[in-house]
Amino acid sequence: MNVKSIIKEIVVLTVATLIIGAAVFFFLMPSHASVSSISGFAIVLTNFIPFSVSTITMVLNVVLLIIGFITCGPEFGYKTVYTSILLPVTIGLFERLLPNYTSLTGDAALDVVCYIFTVSAGTAILFNRNASSGGLDIVAKILNKYLRIDLGKAMSVSGMCIALSSALAYDSKTVILSILGTYLNGVVLDHFIFDQKLKRRVCIVSPYEAQIRDFILNDLHSGASVYKVTGAYRMEEHDEIITIVDKSEFQKLMAYIDKVDPKAFVTVYKVSDMQYQSKNMPERVFKDL
Repeated sequence: MNVKSIIKEIVVLTVATLIIGAAVFFFLMPSHASVSSISGFAIVLTNFIPFSVSTITMVLNVVLLIIGFITCGPEFGYKTVYTSILLPVTIGLFERLLPNYTSLTGDAALDVVCYIFTVSAGTAILFNRNASSGGLDIVAKILNKYLRIDLGKAMSVSGMCIALSSALAYDSKTVILSILGTYLNGVVLDHFIFDQKLKRRVCIVSPYEAQIRDFILNDLHSGASVYKVTGAYRMEEHDEIITIVDKSEFQKLMAYIDKVDPKAFVTVYKVSDMQYQSKNMPERVFKDL
């Protein structure tokens, strides 16, 4: 990675972390809700120990950062070292600049909604850069890597424990708000990350199989598989093309199919993850186990 790329990477990580820090200070802290974050847990802990949210967040992030570095590899760890330190520093800066800040909306529920959409944007940027703001993001990344759990759902599972911790210091309304906010945060985060990367498995049966296959290979520069299928009605044998494409490729493919064969039988399935070997890599050599 050259100097220009490194600078660009740092700028992106900085902007994303500043977004998260602003979301925590301006929306989460005034609501007192514990929504899917170590910062939310830190808000609860400030009721029991004489330290600021930024200080507690820093300590907890360092502990989880060590775990993330070990389990998710050096690249994930190095990037997250920067963002994990920058996040509590950002919150601390806001605490010093605006010591008497109360709430932007004046309503705890609105604060939580604003927090969810703001922090999800920043978190999605970090995840797509193989980084994290620390804390529960690390836990979610670990669950996603080893258990194949969607990042949004992983955030919800790990964050639910944090949400329930608000019962130690606040009333039932705040606890319920924390739980609902945690669930919504997972849904929104799932949308920010996976809806942008979602692929589609397209199965096509058409007498124009050769033209469609050629379009997939040479125009979309994608791969495909061809299977022999037998229709149950007339017991006739057909070739079925199966390909996996992203959103833009899917739109081009469907437009082409509508042009060459509007009557083609097409089924589409959503694909959230896949594992494969690139065609540019050397062919695999199979050996007996």
